[in-house]
Amino acid sequence: MSNPDTSVVICVYTEDRWEDILAAVASVRAQSRPALETLLVVDHNEALLERLANEYKGYEEGGAAGKVRVLANAGPRGLSAGRNTGIAASHGEIIAFLDDDAVAERDWLKHFAEGYENPLVMAVGGRTMPVWASGRRPVWFPEEFDWVVGCTYKGLPPGRVRVRNVLGGNASFRRTAFEAAGGFATGIGRDGDKRPLGCEETELCIRLTRARPEAILLIDDRAVIHHRVPGPREHFAYFRTRTYAEGLSKALVARSVGSAKGLESERRYTTRVLPSGVARGLRDFLLARPGGAGRAGAIVTGVLTAAGGYVLGSVRARRGGATFTVVEIPDGRIAELPGGKGDSA
Repeated sequence: MSNPDTSVVICVYTEDRWEDILAAVASVRAQSRPALETLLVVDHNEALLERLANEYKGYEEGGAAGKVRVLANAGPRGLSAGRNTGIAASHGEIIAFLDDDAVAERDWLKHFAEGYENPLVMAVGGRTMPVWASGRRPVWFPEEFDWVVGCTYKGLPPGRVRVRNVLGGNASFRRTAFEAAGGFATGIGRDGDKRPLGCEETELCIRLTRARPEAILLIDDRAVIHHRVPGPREHFAYFRTRTYAEGLSKALVARSVGSAKGLESERRYTTRVLPSGVARGLRDFLLARPGGAGRAGAIVTGVLTAAGGYVLGSVRARRGGATFTVVEIPDGRIAELPGGKGDSA
């Protein structure tokens, strides 16, 4: 596969992000290596579906920058089902995912494509940089916890490196990955503005490498996107909620794939990366640098709240009170609009 076609899936759910959505699509259409198509999958929001259909009317035929298609989520509410809808409706040999409040740098897809020159590579992720609503990082917010706001965190190795899992808001997969492992699990990922759960891409990647033990998953930090962090997510209350929810999600993943694999990367992160972060924070505090004590305290709090979520999530999973479902990607194509013309292969 020397020059694979790429479909880009952007899942959307609220008109509050209208300008962000338009910017995300524009960044895909400005790629140095054009996408075959951009698919906007709307999560059970009829008003947004109609508005986007009108906005991109006439873009279905594509052109040099690729076509834009607007679809309704054909599954249950949530990000995982939206992604599965996009996968089923797409035509590219590679399927890339971009968050609806992010913009990709011009060579984003180019760097993804380079990773697939090795036929064993089944997924390539990139680097996600935060764009803080306040204009700068809160002084107490540790870089080691940038995953809380959907961004690449301190502790990941630089360059193009092999990883256990890619991060879902800036990732790509071969189509054959979904044929081998199925789609994203529903019931584990985000659902609009409800409690922010995650780890659906972690579970998928572990499932994929079990189905294809020879599979290689990469992160290439040259494939950069810039992800907007809204004001409420700069607050400590959100930080606590998000780390707690991560623990809940990790418990589901560990229940499914076993704690050895499900927590493999997390053990290295908590025993190596985070202690170094605490030490740097305390050093900055002693040197009277702003935010040092806050960052050290946030790291400790993040670990404790994630651990608490994991314990509660494990109890719920054992009792059968928290489950998720892995679905196969349907062979048929998804209709672009309710009652509208379906798309043929």
